[in-house]
Amino acid sequence: MSMYGRDPWGGPLEIHADSATDDDRSRNLDLDRAALSMTSRQLDETQQSWLLAGPRDQGKKKYVDLGCLIVSRKLFLWSVGAVVAAAALAGLITLIVKTVPRHHRPRPPPDSYTLALQKAIMFFNAQRSGSIPKHNNVSWRGNSGMKDGISDPSYGKSLVGGFYDAGDAIKFNFPASFAMTMLSWSVIEYSAKYDAAGELGHVKEIIKWGVDYLLRTFNSSADTIDRIATQVGQGATSGGANPNDHYCWTRPEDIDNPRPVYECHSCSDLAAEMAAALAAASIVFKDNKSYSQKLVHGAATLWKFSRNQRGRYSEGGSDASIFYNSTSYWDEFVWGGAWMYLATGNASYLQLSTHPKLAKHAGAFRGGPDYGVLSWDNKLTGAQVLLSRLRLFLSPGYPYEEMLRTFHNQTGIVMCSYLPVFNSFNRTKGGLIQLNHGRPQPLQYVVNAAFLASVYSDYLEASDTPGWYCGPNFFPAGALRDFARTQIDYILGKNPQKMSYVVGFGKRYPKHVHHRGASIPKNGVKYSCKGGWKWRDTKRPNPNTIFGAMVAGPDRQDGFRDVRTNYNYTEPTLAGNAGLVAALVSLSGESTGVDKNTMFSAVPPMSPTPPPPPAPWRP
Repeated sequence: MSMYGRDPWGGPLEIHADSATDDDRSRNLDLDRAALSMTSRQLDETQQSWLLAGPRDQGKKKYVDLGCLIVSRKLFLWSVGAVVAAAALAGLITLIVKTVPRHHRPRPPPDSYTLALQKAIMFFNAQRSGSIPKHNNVSWRGNSGMKDGISDPSYGKSLVGGFYDAGDAIKFNFPASFAMTMLSWSVIEYSAKYDAAGELGHVKEIIKWGVDYLLRTFNSSADTIDRIATQVGQGATSGGANPNDHYCWTRPEDIDNPRPVYECHSCSDLAAEMAAALAAASIVFKDNKSYSQKLVHGAATLWKFSRNQRGRYSEGGSDASIFYNSTSYWDEFVWGGAWMYLATGNASYLQLSTHPKLAKHAGAFRGGPDYGVLSWDNKLTGAQVLLSRLRLFLSPGYPYEEMLRTFHNQTGIVMCSYLPVFNSFNRTKGGLIQLNHGRPQPLQYVVNAAFLASVYSDYLEASDTPGWYCGPNFFPAGALRDFARTQIDYILGKNPQKMSYVVGFGKRYPKHVHHRGASIPKNGVKYSCKGGWKWRDTKRPNPNTIFGAMVAGPDRQDGFRDVRTNYNYTEPTLAGNAGLVAALVSLSGESTGVDKNTMFSAVPPMSPTPPPPPAPWRP
């Protein structure tokens, strides 16, 4: 059988159906098509070279087979050479960059807050008691109080160390503990700023010096205690001419008058504040696990004592009541409980701090002229800000939410009271807020408020909250930083006196600071109790500059008397300088905000407890 078709090239195409198998026919057809396609197009240069090359030419290997690609040998060698040359050039450039000296853009000069911060921390070096380290950098200070505690036969244990409170040589645990808590709080929030200022190691050393002493004032290794040493040295002068730390004007290194130790057996306020100081410091030193746990254990022991042995440490007309009288211990329960929770993650502390009855006793719903004023005596405002932080960043939910929301709202009210558009507090003509209502020594309260306003502003920004409401009026978070800046600027010299109230900062500052060590020359002469009075009463400037000391401050008319004998103007204190350091670091350098997470390093992940189910429905 055959079939005829038309050949495209003009001839007949005959296909014999039975002459081959289907596979043979398909194979032959494919070969024919290949041959046709080869003859239908011109061979390229490479293919022609294959066909024309003889055996000798093929041996020269003008082309390199790369598997998926065949390239000219010359092109291949050029490409490899280019890659090697580029690598050598890159290596040479890298070598040059590493060996040629770099010219970095110099850092901008420190701002005024950073410069003041570096001086303000130095004040604590000048207040050290005990064996002074070689790197203390206060040339006119030496070892002192080396027999504290042991010299009192009724106590008989060493209380060497710690800090002197102010211009005297008394060690008061109550304000000193508050000072350490404030410093620790500022480090937890702004460790990056401290580091940028070159002061992180310094301030942590100061905190450790303070809390190590607090650990010596009670049996910190025990789980239960029945007493605390509250004070070393005596200040009351009503007994006449008996030598004591206020009657005498002597360098701490030359003290030879008796230094009694005062103890308390029912002192909830002091114990809770000391617990707060140790708890806050345990977060600062969280990377030193053994030391941090030691601080937490001491804090827990103090907290247990504060709750079981109720009472104020300054009751009964004690020596401390004259200088640092505590009005209540309820605010320390809220404040200390908050710090204990942050240091341990134990929810029982948070339950206590957010208990409505405790808040009521602490004055959270009472108001009053001193509402919103943070000080060594009243910590309620600090606790409200601290617990608002917890709500903003962690939002624990039920059963804490209701009280945390109340504290948060109260914090907003306090912040409103700081703004100049409201009349909650008077201001001097120079702009200084009168948080203590015109009473002497105002600056210690001002710096605390400046810190709270600045740190709360950072809380708002870190939580993406643009501001807050004061009644119907909305204020941006920056308004709080503006308030803080105006108050700190006043202290640093922008005031009617054109005087910096921080010694050593600026061109004009107090030269007659009420301070024994700074006012008596280190000349090898040991002045007796009354022999040093001539240095107290002289009108000459102090021979020693106590750098960084923030004096008590001006009066309500912006007036200031640079007189050594008037401590209401010229005496610095531990608590005051701690607030100053905290405010300065919050405002210093670039606005990097707070460290949101370190504060909660001991707090476990929170899953809000669901509210109780509703009561069964009854018709």
